[in-house]
Amino acid sequence: MERYDFAVIGAGIAGASAAFALSEHGRVVVLEREKHAGYHSTGRSAALYTKALGHPIVRALTLASGEFFSDPPEGFTETPLLKARGVLFIASLDQAALFEEASSRALLCRFAALRCMTPQQAAALVPVLRQSALVGALYEPDGMDIDVHALHQGFLRGLKRRGGAVFTEAKVAELHFGSGHWRIVTNRGEFSAPIVVNAAGAWADQIARIAGLRPLGLRALRRTIVVFDPPNGVYVDRWPAVINIGERFYFKPDAGKLLASPADETPTEPCDVFPDEIDVAQAVERINTVTDLPVTHIRAKWAGLRSFVADRLPVVGFDPEAEGFFWLAGQGGFGIKTAPALSRLCASLAVDKSVPRDLERLGVSQSALSPSRFKGRT
Repeated sequence: MERYDFAVIGAGIAGASAAFALSEHGRVVVLEREKHAGYHSTGRSAALYTKALGHPIVRALTLASGEFFSDPPEGFTETPLLKARGVLFIASLDQAALFEEASSRALLCRFAALRCMTPQQAAALVPVLRQSALVGALYEPDGMDIDVHALHQGFLRGLKRRGGAVFTEAKVAELHFGSGHWRIVTNRGEFSAPIVVNAAGAWADQIARIAGLRPLGLRALRRTIVVFDPPNGVYVDRWPAVINIGERFYFKPDAGKLLASPADETPTEPCDVFPDEIDVAQAVERINTVTDLPVTHIRAKWAGLRSFVADRLPVVGFDPEAEGFFWLAGQGGFGIKTAPALSRLCASLAVDKSVPRDLERLGVSQSALSPSRFKGRT
């Protein structure tokens, strides 16, 4: 039996970043059920570093991750993790009240610098926008593209340089606690550690059940992505990402083409998901309501999994019903942009049972993210 200080279940962005942070405090093993790390969610994400979206705690974690993205540890990556993009939040004619509310909040937002724009100003940034279909927009000029692959691989490489190990195709079959250690039985062998970090994404509740614990009620939701060509002769690389203010859809430049989503959230069982043609058609339809983009051919399409608990905040902390069982789950669509801060929080809570000072000052509390907040677990 291989013995470690920490065993992390799941090698997506949550597990990889947590393992990297924990490797400063002991020997770490990562156990991944799939052949490739990040197969279901991380590897299918089109991530943006935007501080304007989400719950205040999510925005705080995003802000706290900024320094890592801008100045990662030496040797972490050979390419920049961020690329200038800008993010334009547009409001259609039926979203006037939502836009007014969002504009008021933007003036008070302490995490992101947002500018209100007229439809004409928005169309100056993205000429295909139909001004007559908009009531206005909010612009976040310092929104960025995240190089998801470089970030994810940087965490995994950094972990291995620190003596950590990653086992793929290592599906967890049994979890037993005794004598101060968890015994983890997989098809790749048995492992032992006093602390298990459950970073299994959409499968996190299943891991809890294997350990004999009550699940948290995680919901796995399918999200669809399509890629298509811009109009002939139109250069899109300098366009900002465009997101509907009610999160009905988004589109952004991607290697000379346009990547788009209907922002669907279709409940599904945790599995290898594929796009539904209805969702593909919906992506095109929703974009066509506010743009003059002729979508004549879908170049590529895929779907990925996002998982949330009821309050749509991450779950970070020790399970109150089991010694050494640590949850790191429910990151939904913000797991990548918050990974540096969430992984530091995970390591600090797992080792010192405390929240890092900088996160505390931004309003991140242990009680808000702890699994203990779920009194009536299903």
